[in-house]
Amino acid sequence: MESRAHSEAPALAGHRVRYDASGRLLPWTSWNRALDLEMHFYRSCPLDRGYPRFVTSTFLDGDWNPHPGRTDTIPATQNGMGILSYLGYHALRGGRDPHWVDTARAMGDYLVRETLTPADGNYPGFTRSTGVRDRLPLPADAGSQGDRPYEIEPDKGGIAGYALLCLAAATGEARYRDQALHNARVLAAHQAPGDAQHSPWPFRVDYRDGSPRGPVSGNMVYALRLYDALLDAGHSEFVAPREALWRWIRDYQIPSASSDGALFAQFFEDHETPTNRTAWSPLNLARYLLERRATLHPQWLACAGRLVEFVRRTFTHQEYGVTVCHEQDEDPNAWGGINATYGAVLALYAAASDSPGLAEEARAALDFTLYSIDSRGRPRDLHKNAEVGGWQEDAHTDVIHNYVEVLRAYPAWGEERS
Repeated sequence: MESRAHSEAPALAGHRVRYDASGRLLPWTSWNRALDLEMHFYRSCPLDRGYPRFVTSTFLDGDWNPHPGRTDTIPATQNGMGILSYLGYHALRGGRDPHWVDTARAMGDYLVRETLTPADGNYPGFTRSTGVRDRLPLPADAGSQGDRPYEIEPDKGGIAGYALLCLAAATGEARYRDQALHNARVLAAHQAPGDAQHSPWPFRVDYRDGSPRGPVSGNMVYALRLYDALLDAGHSEFVAPREALWRWIRDYQIPSASSDGALFAQFFEDHETPTNRTAWSPLNLARYLLERRATLHPQWLACAGRLVEFVRRTFTHQEYGVTVCHEQDEDPNAWGGINATYGAVLALYAAASDSPGLAEEARAALDFTLYSIDSRGRPRDLHKNAEVGGWQEDAHTDVIHNYVEVLRAYPAWGEERS
């Protein structure tokens, strides 16, 4: 790559872009410093009804003000991934500061106390995929974004359930385990075998009567994570549903990555097109293969590579000389959550496959998203947005855990570079 003079360096998310002598993007500061800035900024978040505001609101500006025109929320994904981020950061920093676990506990309490469907119906007491800000607990008709008023997304119950199970392990508190177990039992009760046109659960259902909408739900791996974690805890009732789910992923979903990737359609709560493929789902499936390795599939590395390559050929583009990832067919933007996910999974795959070139590509993608954190620690959801803040999932909760995972594999990447 051709070297660029400092005077020609453009701005990226409010920072002057830094390049090394060969023209490769450098982070504006070290990863460790940037992550600490962001986490300590979030420590100052005001409370609403006992919860940090970013737990109950999805759209906030850089001064913690809710966006007046966006009262819609995404409780399960935002807080499920947030729990994983806060527990991961707590461990990364030596487990010495209880604040990070306390914040994860606040997210768990919000999911358990405020976001469940009514106790009757087809999906009773199940974690909601979408909701409405400042309505606690969420009312029966709280569906928002692409969900209709009484709809939920079954896969989001898998995300919330798995995160709550991790929180139960970290805190020893039974209410988180109990909700995770309940979500898994509801999922198992409605699980279908799946085929080449249908995932084991539809993307959306009316929780009252189970009416489906959207034949494919691309994110099946978090239900698999939930089943596996419960089996590890001794809940043998999930042996059969786990095996059936894994059979569909193995025999239908992973092979689809070698063709059109149609079985990775639909994940994001604000989209409704049944054929809209996303990068989030294949990347998170590849992540799990890379974690579980031969215990999950004897050809784990080849399967992970197939998923990663599907994302690289379908959802990547160049910005500032960096290969970055956009999130879905219907959105060409490298939002913080998806690009951090791409960088993390690519880095883990590069480590497993001994691919220095892919490791460099992964590092550059993560350096790119790091620019979205300002000098006060305030992140923005998309680098090209003029203001800090925005979607809290893309600005914060689905970002931090990706850097944590990569720093475990490549600790030197967290240090200052010049």
